[in-house]
Amino acid sequence: MINEQLLNPSGIVVVGGSDDIQKPGGKVLRNLLDGDFKGRLYVVNPKVDEVQGVKSYRKVDDLPQVDCAILAIAAKYCPDAVEVLAKQKGTKAFIILSAGFSEENAEGAALESRIVDTVNSVGGALIGPNCIGVLTTHYNGVFTTPIPALDPRGVDLISGSGATALFIMDAGMQKGVKFSSVFSVGNSAQLGVEEVLEYLDESFDPEKSSRVKLLYVESIAKPEKLLKHASSLIRKGCRIAAIKSGGSAAGSRAASSHTGALASSDVAVEALFRKAGIVRCNGRDELATVAGIFMYPPLQGKNMAIVTHAGGPAVMLTDALSNGGMEIPHLEGEKALQLLEQLFNGSSVGNPIDFLATGTAEQLGIILDACERDFDAVDGIAVIFGSPGLFPVFDVYDMLDRKMKTARKPIFPIFPSYTIVKEEIKAFADKGRVYFPDEVLFGNALAKVWHTAAPQPENPVLPAVNVQKIRAIIDQAGNGYLAPEQIHGLLDAAGIERAKEGVADQEEDCVRLATEIGYPLVMKVVGPVHKSEVNGVVLHVKDEQTVRREFRRMMQIKDTYAVMLAQQLSGTEVFIGAKREQKFGHMVLCGLGGIFIEVLKDVKAGLAPLSCTEAREMIRQLKSYKIIQGVRGQEGVNEAKFAEAVARISVLVKIAPEIFEMDLNPLLGNKAGVVAVDARIRIEKEN
Repeated sequence: MINEQLLNPSGIVVVGGSDDIQKPGGKVLRNLLDGDFKGRLYVVNPKVDEVQGVKSYRKVDDLPQVDCAILAIAAKYCPDAVEVLAKQKGTKAFIILSAGFSEENAEGAALESRIVDTVNSVGGALIGPNCIGVLTTHYNGVFTTPIPALDPRGVDLISGSGATALFIMDAGMQKGVKFSSVFSVGNSAQLGVEEVLEYLDESFDPEKSSRVKLLYVESIAKPEKLLKHASSLIRKGCRIAAIKSGGSAAGSRAASSHTGALASSDVAVEALFRKAGIVRCNGRDELATVAGIFMYPPLQGKNMAIVTHAGGPAVMLTDALSNGGMEIPHLEGEKALQLLEQLFNGSSVGNPIDFLATGTAEQLGIILDACERDFDAVDGIAVIFGSPGLFPVFDVYDMLDRKMKTARKPIFPIFPSYTIVKEEIKAFADKGRVYFPDEVLFGNALAKVWHTAAPQPENPVLPAVNVQKIRAIIDQAGNGYLAPEQIHGLLDAAGIERAKEGVADQEEDCVRLATEIGYPLVMKVVGPVHKSEVNGVVLHVKDEQTVRREFRRMMQIKDTYAVMLAQQLSGTEVFIGAKREQKFGHMVLCGLGGIFIEVLKDVKAGLAPLSCTEAREMIRQLKSYKIIQGVRGQEGVNEAKFAEAVARISVLVKIAPEIFEMDLNPLLGNKAGVVAVDARIRIEKEN
């Protein structure tokens, strides 16, 4: 676990410290010195007695007691050094910068395992190996530059990639974002992203802790832990954004070669982030932009005013926000006319509010006051102000700063210029302000933040099911696809309404069953997996003669051992499925059913268990949601019943984790309800 010796050590030794600041051991020492580390500082270097003015010891055996060790030596020497430090020098915190461990080969993995065993034996904390180090407000334990401004209320960054951590810091610094801590976990031999997040959650202090967390992950080793602590932090008032890379096949290979970790299913990751309330980003600049947005008060609505002195950027921002589902309300009426009278001729106030390249700081203040006071339809204000190069804009940025201090509505500053107004921007950032250089990147990021829902409840209300009956069927089942009667039993126990149906392997039984169910009927082969591909499905069966003829024909189809009969119902075809995903548990999916799954691929996934509320949110995120609502006279689907069925399946797979995959395709939905027509369930029990 993370400990005080890692966060705020009384002493640090750099093993492999050097006078050469172009080497990791030299650079990390230089950063510690430049960062004015308050504790005792030591170096181990077998060749010299002093490094960069710091006393150097020839061997780790010669060191005094020391809290934290930063290792920048060859991998093969690390286990012995850690052994001496942990067992003899009281060292409880280790940061291993060196590469050459599990990310490289089996020999390196063995070295890494030995180090972990040693650190664990003394209750220590290990960051790395194969990382850039750790930054806290107490010390600069990284070998990279630049070092960002460190502030207890800045951003906490946790990254599986050291270089990416550096580049994220750089992107944030360009926007005025400050950092509270940076953990580059590298191979995550002992402490990974999940463990650091766990510490940030369990140690969270509403008066002192940062409320913004950024994550870069290539593999999620412990999804339940990540979900638990991310959602817990967000419920405590934090905001979290993350990049999860390695979602494509090629990206997965790259991630594997980078860290030695297996990439996770991207659909499962998407579902986890949505359940936790994490804003998912696709790149470093977007992540840094979202971090900047997090530094402002949350929007209370999605209506934005755009204040600008440049038409083109305002149009592009309008497009980005509108395409992202935000609103740019038209401003009109007496208050709008009064505002227009106070601006130069040629200005416009309809929204965007354009006060021209010659607009003044005073006019900007008037506009911001109007947006704050007079236009209730406005929830937030984006101010685009670069410079036409006509005059300095210190007064404009000072006005922005003053208004931001008193405004109830968040004001987001977008500064498209840099070279011309570099000094003005620096002065603005020096006041502790965050700004955004690109209006489109900002607009896309703001829309993504707005549409990221709050985390799901820790203990959601779930539909009641017959647990005893479910377990009885599963315990008696073998691996493979379940028989129809077993499927029917599970659906009934889960409370899933299903069509009247039955199975027969004799012609007379089939005729009798048809009479019991009633016409019209659907007949399907039992045995072949893809029934329609073998001509094993017949619709609109209306009489006994057809039942007999189709039974005889179907029984001749390869692999068929029986025929299933079901009442033929009408409605919109929808789909519910589930799949067991390694480490993540079960994903539950929903969408339009039948052939639409393959053609449209419009499916949403959630991690089991799902409440009816969460299931309903998934349904409403479908691109085909309008069809489910009912369009052009077509009867819609009972949304509440559909969501309840999704939630019930999520409870079923939670109770029966042996279910490897299942498809309810289709279910027929109408205003009355949702009825399962066909289902497949495959069991895979661990040996």
